[in-house]
Amino acid sequence: MNDLFQRLLNRLDGGLQVLPDKPEETPDSALRALWHTVAGQPCSAGAAMRRPLPSIETVPHAEHALERLVERRLQGEPLAYLTGRQQFMGLEMLSAPGALIPRAETELLAWAAVELLREIPGEPIAIDVCTGSGNIAYAMAWDAPRARVMGGDISGAALALARENGRLLGLGDRLDLRLGDLLEPFDEAPLRGRVDLITCAPPYIQSHKVGAMAAEISEHEPREAFDGGPLGVTLLLRLVEDAPNLLRAGGWLAFEVGNGQGPAMSRRLQRDGNYHEVRELTDAGGVVRALLARRA
Repeated sequence: MNDLFQRLLNRLDGGLQVLPDKPEETPDSALRALWHTVAGQPCSAGAAMRRPLPSIETVPHAEHALERLVERRLQGEPLAYLTGRQQFMGLEMLSAPGALIPRAETELLAWAAVELLREIPGEPIAIDVCTGSGNIAYAMAWDAPRARVMGGDISGAALALARENGRLLGLGDRLDLRLGDLLEPFDEAPLRGRVDLITCAPPYIQSHKVGAMAAEISEHEPREAFDGGPLGVTLLLRLVEDAPNLLRAGGWLAFEVGNGQGPAMSRRLQRDGNYHEVRELTDAGGVVRALLARRA
């Protein structure tokens, strides 16, 4: 087993190209995650590094299966799709090609959302749009247990995965999932003017830049989850315009932005009379990657 592990690790060391938005993946963590998968214990790269390597000696054709998975990873298939797992905010979640793979960078937005909900008394109402696999929504449900959380997405495949994640996490009864375009599924009398928080990690890549993206993303993850239109902010501008209809006075809109989009979107919010406080959240490099805006 040690010889097999070292041989495959050498192959990954020599050929694996890891994207900067997946810092948890290394040749070692990738191989360990694939090894667990072949053993029938699928887990994310982060989880695999904390678990002992299981035996695969009794698994039929294990060596061939592992070699094939390593080859597929070297050819650019995302690790999270090969293992069916991705970790987000400490939660081990399902991952599948119908939804964007949650990124560590989105935890900046998710932690801010959790902190806002914890400060609101009673049972705050939170809506996560472009919810995908439900990662932000379930993080809010898990870390802010008093909150009533809803999630929406235009993709039926993404919502199906989000429901599966609810069952896996034991949070299926905590999340109200709705199919539809942005905030439209929530535009109803009981919610208008009553929502405490709206979150969104939208598609924000400019359409003309999609072709220059890493093939690991552009050829495997769903385009509708990262293509943000000609300027990259099509959905964000709609969200800023429509959110006040649902937010209560003092409620919050919180969303992720692409690299370089933060300052312009911040100015857009500051000029909008519907919002009276705007906060910029920056990453370790000082780049604005999320914005919070309070409803006037």
